[in-house]
Amino acid sequence: MNIQRVVTANFALNNAWVVVFQDLNYVSHSKPMTPAETLMHTTVRLECLLDGNRTSTGTGFFFSFKVDDKTHIPLIVTNKHVINQSKVGTFVLTKMNDQGEPILGTTERIVLDNFESLWIKHPEESVDLAVFPIAPLYHQADAKGIKFFAPPIGEDLLATPEKVADLSGLENITMIGYPNGIWDEKNNMPIVRRGITATNPKHDYNGLPIFVIDCACFPGSSGSPVLIFDQGGYLDAKGNLNLGGGRVILLGVLFAGPQHVAEGEIQTIEVPLAQVPISLSKIPNNLGFVVKAQKIADFRKMLIPNG
Repeated sequence: MNIQRVVTANFALNNAWVVVFQDLNYVSHSKPMTPAETLMHTTVRLECLLDGNRTSTGTGFFFSFKVDDKTHIPLIVTNKHVINQSKVGTFVLTKMNDQGEPILGTTERIVLDNFESLWIKHPEESVDLAVFPIAPLYHQADAKGIKFFAPPIGEDLLATPEKVADLSGLENITMIGYPNGIWDEKNNMPIVRRGITATNPKHDYNGLPIFVIDCACFPGSSGSPVLIFDQGGYLDAKGNLNLGGGRVILLGVLFAGPQHVAEGEIQTIEVPLAQVPISLSKIPNNLGFVVKAQKIADFRKMLIPNG
């Protein structure tokens, strides 16, 4: 793997988040790939070096805001706590051929100094979201004749109030990420989990813009996109069966989950990052807390003030 190290001095954000693409070559429309296969390329494994040379892993995913028909702002979305206090961040991007297809096993390893400072954090303290404007990296790679296969989840897939109103309240969900840092390193591919909504996404759980899922959530899963991904048909809120059609909806981003210790005490904690020795056994309840996707839309005003 090649290593590209970018120091903050050469990667100051300034107004970098308004750097947009004039073409969409970074978005693949490769016909041989199924929607599911493309979806599995939307995430990225984040490895952070913390103080004391501790390392942690988390999940990010590619996302884009549309400026107009020809320009987009590409981002990586994750949780604040994933990149909190990170001195150096590392992630791996898959290269793309001239036909817009991923070249599996051919990657570029990106290493960034002062990693936490490169992220834009959600202004609300209680909203555990942060975004990384990745356009400068794409431009640097393009200047070297390199293109990456990093299909973003577009804002058109966000769970709008209209889409949420059409949900049944009990939905199958798909979560993509890197539990315990596990991944297909050779092919740079994530792990996919399935589950259901444990609370109704139409409501704010305990008055917060979150909902709960019933899904195995482990260290490294923080930042995973939680989606409705139906193929071949689905039931709407009125019980109508929509046959032959599929749907993809980004419901939100995993950020935490309840756990209980061996003594039986139940605690709600951020999905942990670092694998460190502890004296108490913390056992996941197979529940996860998810920030609603509507909070991702808040970044549009920050990135495109007049958009």
